Amino acid sequence: MNARDQLIDRLRRRDPRGALERALYVDPQIYQVELEEIWYKEWLFAGHDCELKSPGSFLTVQVGEYPVVVLRDRDGGLRAFHNSCRHRGSRICTTEHGSAPRLVCPYHQWTYALDGRLIAARDMDGGFDKTRYSLKSVHCASVGGYVWICLAPVAPDFEPLRRQLEPYFLPHHLHRTKVAFECTIVEEANWKLVWENNRECYHCAGNHPELCRTFPEEPVITGVSGGFANPRIAAKWARWESIGLESQYRLSADGQCRTVRYPLIEGATCYTMDGRAAVRRPLSDAVTEPDVGTLLLFHFPTTWNHVMADHATTFRLLPLSPTRTQLTTKWLVHEDAVEGVDYDLKRLTEVWMATNDEDRRVCQENQIGVNSPAYEPGPYSDVHEAGCRQFLDWYGTRLRQRLEAGAP
Repeated sequence: MNARDQLIDRLRRRDPRGALERALYVDPQIYQVELEEIWYKEWLFAGHDCELKSPGSFLTVQVGEYPVVVLRDRDGGLRAFHNSCRHRGSRICTTEHGSAPRLVCPYHQWTYALDGRLIAARDMDGGFDKTRYSLKSVHCASVGGYVWICLAPVAPDFEPLRRQLEPYFLPHHLHRTKVAFECTIVEEANWKLVWENNRECYHCAGNHPELCRTFPEEPVITGVSGGFANPRIAAKWARWESIGLESQYRLSADGQCRTVRYPLIEGATCYTMDGRAAVRRPLSDAVTEPDVGTLLLFHFPTTWNHVMADHATTFRLLPLSPTRTQLTTKWLVHEDAVEGVDYDLKRLTEVWMATNDEDRRVCQENQIGVNSPAYEPGPYSDVHEAGCRQFLDWYGTRLRQRLEAGAP
C-alpha cells in the first residue's frame, strides 16, 4: 500500500471526536501529500493590496517547494508568477518586499516586464525566441484588501470567497491602509497543531494573560455555531448591522471559511493592555464608532484575522516541514496615520507579540509530546474545542475527496 492509500485508510478510520494520530503530525510522506493536495490546490492568502500600491511593487512568498512573486503591473492590476527564471531556474526576486520597473534575474540578468514577458536575454543565438520564455503565471485575486494566490493549474472558483468576504470587509477600507509593523516567527510544530491551537481558547486563561484582558474566553468565539443564544452578542449584532456592518456568523458550506463580528470584553474596543484604541485615526471614514467589536476571519489553510475600528491584525500561516510552521503577523493602520502621533508602535503590537510568543511555546511543547511513540490522541472538550473538531473535519474531508478522486 503506497503513502496515499495509507493516508486514505487513516482518514477513514479517524475518530472525529479528538485529535489526529501521531503519523499525521510527523510523517514526511503525509506532509508531502498535504502539500500536493491542499497547499498546492487551495486559494492561499499571500498579502495585502496596500503592500502593492504602485506599479513594480512586489512581495514574495514561499509555498512548500514553490517560490512565488506577487506584483502590481503597469496597468494597476495584480499578477503572480512562479519566482523562477526561465533560463536556469534561479529565483528572481530575493527579498520579501521590493519595487522594480522590471524583473531582472540576478544570475544572468534575463529581464522580464511586469506582465511576465521576457524582454531581454543577453547573448543568446539568433534563433532564440523570447516569446517562448515568459514567466509562468500563478492564479491571483483580490478582495477586501486581501491578495490571494492559487498554484493549481485550474483554480477553484474564487467567487464564493469574494461574495462571503466583501460585505464584512469593504467598510473597513483595508486597501487604504499601510503595514505599521510586520513580524515573522517559526513555530516548531506541524501546521495542523498551530491551527488547532488557534481554534480553541481552552488554553487561553493559563497561557495568555495579555490577550485575556480584552478577548472573552467564550466558547462561541472560537466555536462553530451561532451567537444568538448570547444576549450580549445578539444585541451587538443588531446594533452593528443597524449602522451597515455585516456581523452575524457565517460559515462557508464546505467549512473552510468563517466570518463574524464579536464583541470584546465589556468596556474594551481593542486588543491593547487597557482595552482602548491603539490608533487615534480610524481605519475607515465609513466606520467611525470606536466599538465595532472585532471582525474575525479564518480561511483554511493560511489565515486568521482580527479587524477593529482603529486597526487590523492579520496572520498568515505557511508550512516549512512536517514539524515547522512559519507565522507572519501584520498590523494595518490607516495609510495617513503617523507613528508617534496617531499611534505608539509598542502599544499597538504588544498584546499579539506576547500572545504569538506564548503560542509558539505551547505549540512547540505540543509537538514534542506528539513526537513520542507513546502519544495517543485524546478527546476534545465539547465545550471549548468544537473549533478544533471543525477544522479537522474540513481537513479530513478535503484531503479524502482529493485522494479518493485520484485513487485507481
